[in-house]
Amino acid sequence: MDSWRVYLSGEIHTDWREQIEAGVKTAGLPVVLSAPVTHHEASDDCGVAILGAETDKFWHDHKGAKVNAIRTRTLIEKADIVVVRFGEQYRQWNAAFDAGYAAALGKPLIVMHGPAHQHALKEVDAAALAVAETPEQIVAILDYVINSKLAGYTQ
Repeated sequence: MDSWRVYLSGEIHTDWREQIEAGVKTAGLPVVLSAPVTHHEASDDCGVAILGAETDKFWHDHKGAKVNAIRTRTLIEKADIVVVRFGEQYRQWNAAFDAGYAAALGKPLIVMHGPAHQHALKEVDAAALAVAETPEQIVAILDYVINSKLAGYTQ
């Protein structure tokens, strides 16, 4: 495989994606990262901006969710590995859906969240092949999986 396609789903309010991107670059990993649209307002409003206004908020959100699903489903289906981050501040129902979709497709799933979410995400964690807490752990997993490299071990 020339390069690994890794989809980064979930929380959009911190720089975890950028940390993974920097770690992948520093490690020289042959990884192509993709993600959903992370500009919150654009993601919320894409449906009505493209397809026309809605007076009911339900239909406003419905249009946006469907347009976003075109990107999300396509990139998850193309991914070799799916990473789903659950942040501390907001409930990410869309991230849980992405994790379930990836699991249903048989995609290797890595979940990332802090200890406070262990109980709430126990079913999602059970479907994952790894549960990490930091972007550095994600990069270490990718390095091990791709290059068979484990820090502190010689081959």
